[in-house]
Order: sequence, then structure tokens, then C-alpha cells
Amino acid sequence: MPKGSEELANSRREEIINACEALYKTMSFREITIKEIGNATSFTRTSIYNYFRTKEEIFLALFRREYELWNTGLREVMRTVSGMTADGFADMLARSLESREQLLKLMSMNLYDMESSSRPEHLRDFKAVYGECIRTVSECLGKYFPEMGDDEKQGFIYSFFPFMFGIYPYTAVSEKQRTAMEQANIEYRPVTIYEITFNCVKRLLKSSKEME
Repeated sequence: MPKGSEELANSRREEIINACEALYKTMSFREITIKEIGNATSFTRTSIYNYFRTKEEIFLALFRREYELWNTGLREVMRTVSGMTADGFADMLARSLESREQLLKLMSMNLYDMESSSRPEHLRDFKAVYGECIRTVSECLGKYFPEMGDDEKQGFIYSFFPFMFGIYPYTAVSEKQRTAMEQANIEYRPVTIYEITFNCVKRLLKSSKEME
């Protein structure tokens, strides 16, 4: 593919992803269609199919980009910060996710259906970035807590990454959901992304230390 064509293709992919991201700020996944995304781009709707076959592939690409941005931030911390306490590490991870609300919102969607409706190459690229994030967090643990063994680091990963998928639903409660919980006699205490993440990381680190 000529260089100019490759640059145009990459530019159009980014424009499609950006259009999807903009719509997702005010619309639900169910409401967003390929037509809606196409109307928000500078080229014809049918051209989208040259890059993405389904809207799920577009959302998966947005998801991948959000993971890449989070991973870049974590890598920058590792490059610039030589040491951390447990509180400092919990604070760092909590702040890193506090600034990536879009990532957490995407996590609250049905990832299984999103992946099932995407072609293998799109799914492979997404899984590669997801895997890199896991490796980065594991390397962070190894750098800042060298006393942690492989089993403890794996235990942290297997607890923290599934936990991340529930952060957004717990911290972005709508008025309709709040009213329903009150009517069902469920006590609800507002919690922020930072607070819930900080507390989780502190507990996981404490649990790992106690297992030594």
C-alpha cells in the first residue's frame, strides 16, 4: 500500500473512532449505529465498511485505544518514579483510572458480544493491547514491591483486572437507578472512581503481604 494511502487509511480509522467516541458521550451503545457514526464523519457512510465491518469493531478499536493510553501513562510512571509505598501505589493506580473514565465505561458494556461480532484480526489486536496492560501492571508490582512473588503478583492481577469492569457501574449511578435502589430498600452510598480503586488496591496489597 502506498504511503499516502496508508496515512489516509489510518486517518480515516481515527476519524471513525473519534466519531464513535463523541456519540458515546451522549448516546448509549444500543442507540449508536453505523449510520450515526457515518453522519459524524467527513466521508460517506459506506466508506466505513472499508475499515470496520460492524459497530462492535469500532467500539473495540476505541476500547483498544483507551487501553493504550492507560498503558502509556503507567509506563511513564515507571520511567519517572523510582519507588512507592503501598499508599503511593494505590494512589497512582486510582488516579490513572480516574482520568480514564471512558475506558471504565467501555468495560461496563457486554465485552463478550463486542468480541463475538468482531473479526479475528481486530480481536487479536485488542487482546494484544489488553495483555500489554496486564504485563505493565505486573512490572509495576515487581518494581515497587520486589518482595512480591510471582504467585502474589498473579493473584493481584486476577483480582484487580476483573474488579475494573465493575468500577463504572458502581460510580456512575443514574437518578433512575438510585430511585430504584431506594424503592428496593438498598442502601446506596456515593463513591468515586478514585475512592473505590484506592481502597481495592490497598486491600489487595495488604492481602499479598499477609500471604508472605
